[in-house]
Amino acid sequence: MESKQYRVALWLAIFTILYNIIEGFVAMALGYQDETLTLFGFGADSFIEVMSGIGIAVMVTRIRQNPDSPKSPFEIKALKITGTAFYLLSVGLFAGIVVNLINHHKPEATWWGVVISIISIAVMLWLLKAKNKVGKQLNSQPIIADSNCTKICIYMSLVLLASSLIYELTGFAYADAIGAAGLIYFSVSEGKEAFEIAKGKECACGKHCTAD
Repeated sequence: MESKQYRVALWLAIFTILYNIIEGFVAMALGYQDETLTLFGFGADSFIEVMSGIGIAVMVTRIRQNPDSPKSPFEIKALKITGTAFYLLSVGLFAGIVVNLINHHKPEATWWGVVISIISIAVMLWLLKAKNKVGKQLNSQPIIADSNCTKICIYMSLVLLASSLIYELTGFAYADAIGAAGLIYFSVSEGKEAFEIAKGKECACGKHCTAD
């Protein structure tokens, strides 16, 4: 039974990777097409989540084989790369906000942001429930902590949804910039957490490690 649950956890990690690859390509392409900084940044974040997901998949495999083993060098390196990528994304988004404000730039449209964010929220809510369930069945704190990380993806989707709706319904010029600022906040938080996990201070998302 336990072996089956670890297989489920691994497949959830693989699904997370594949979904974020597709979401990333679509969101970045549409964000570039509609000149929407928030949607483009959301897509870029999806690719960072792919890197994080790979690290999670390796973690699940390691835990499955040896629950008491320490983090592997690959996991630590992946976490540091992920943390750096989140910080770079934050810098890029901030630069984009500054340029757009100086040029008084407005997106052409943000309806795709509404569509993608709604789909993302639905998928992430399902993933959150599924990961949390298997984590509790296995009594695995790292897997449960990973499920809590999915909440950040939901928050970022909500930021995208809110900024997109506000712009479409009101034409508020700074809605896209405010949405991008929201993504910066969560990107910096995730980057910080990735480095903390790499140092072994925490499991994930602010949850302190305990034995499986």
